[in-house]
Amino acid sequence: MAESKSKSKQLHLTAFMRPVSLHTGAWRYPGAYADANFNLAHLKTFIRKLEEGKFDAFFMADHLAVLNMPVEALKRSHTVTSFEPFTLLSALSQVTERIGLAATASTTYDEPYHIARRFASLDHLSGGRAAWNIVTTGNPESAKNFGRDEHVEHADRYRRAREFYDVVTGLWDSFADDAFVRDRDSGVFFDPEKLHVLNHQGPDLKVKGPLNIARPVQGWPVIVQAGQSEPGRQLAAETAEVVFCSPRDRAAARDLYADIKGRARAAGRDPDHLKILPAALVIVADSVDQAKARRLQLDSLVHYDSAIASLSVALGADASGFDPDGPLPVDDIPETNASKTSQQGVIKLAQDEGLTVRQLAQRFGGYSGLAFVGTPESIADEMATWLAEDAADGFTVVFPFVPQGLDDVIDRLVPELQRRGIFRRDYEGTTLREHLGLPRPKNQFFA
Repeated sequence: MAESKSKSKQLHLTAFMRPVSLHTGAWRYPGAYADANFNLAHLKTFIRKLEEGKFDAFFMADHLAVLNMPVEALKRSHTVTSFEPFTLLSALSQVTERIGLAATASTTYDEPYHIARRFASLDHLSGGRAAWNIVTTGNPESAKNFGRDEHVEHADRYRRAREFYDVVTGLWDSFADDAFVRDRDSGVFFDPEKLHVLNHQGPDLKVKGPLNIARPVQGWPVIVQAGQSEPGRQLAAETAEVVFCSPRDRAAARDLYADIKGRARAAGRDPDHLKILPAALVIVADSVDQAKARRLQLDSLVHYDSAIASLSVALGADASGFDPDGPLPVDDIPETNASKTSQQGVIKLAQDEGLTVRQLAQRFGGYSGLAFVGTPESIADEMATWLAEDAADGFTVVFPFVPQGLDDVIDRLVPELQRRGIFRRDYEGTTLREHLGLPRPKNQFFA
């Protein structure tokens, strides 16, 4: 395929790095670093490689509790130990120069002043590369680590999140950009006329301010949001600049893309200032068959006891009695009162790929989301189609294992995307906002 001359649409790529792979078999893959989640030397190597590949950002999810799963499944999970995101990203900011640094922080189990200070600090430490992934925290076990017996209700979490965003951004705007005059002759360090005291009093939050740190380099760190529920979509439309999501296929992605961008337009925002980046597992090989074989090998490393439980949830029916090495017995699967769409999707996947019950279970126990599995050329074709059809503005790349899976993307897929003219050959700016083509917010209190 000839290189595209048009630069009107460019892919944005971020790397999902906590855990370093969402696939539960990743740490067992031959040659993989089993301790990668909690090994600083490895993580420094990964982020430098991603910066070499001109990725927009290194994205860290977070958990405020050990995941709520049975011990038999939990003991096989590589997510039980990982660095706290701010601590790690602050360290990684000092071994990189351009790549963005995105961290998750909860609006349910933290306070706005804490969040505002941490992200402002990270933005200054990194020279304008910070991003805040707003989450309301889905894991009910988290509540028990913060003095609560029960998780906060879904609607209450989202109401607090919307107010929380207003408070944090208001705190970031405490000082005008030129407030710090540092005039030695007069002895004036900052101009008090350029300091705003927030004095916020709302239904859930009461915060006086001001923030005791200068306005962030980017004005505000980039706002990321990951909810796909009705309130999650609305929160994204009103506040987010990047949406991390997980549509099941391109048709569903187009619908989600149109819905959130339409809501943003209705909220008076420019839809181009909101980038939608679905999560996608990417497995690169010399041929499509070889890539599929790698996927099957990776899936085979998911323990069957964990896998069959995941398949039963997806089917809405007990699959433990099925022959593991036979085909999915479609006629024996009862109708479900859970998600009929999910059940139909499982059956379609089994039939389309000819998977045994064991292979199907390990797929759902490992990583069952969107995946691009093939050659650099075939994956680039798919990504270009998603971009052209307004299904995505880019992708949040999930690596199958590290380091090889990450190296394959940077050394093989990225050059192919660059050759086609749909991904940058170099950074054109120094801040994450510049990488993403986002404007620097005006200070809402100072002209």
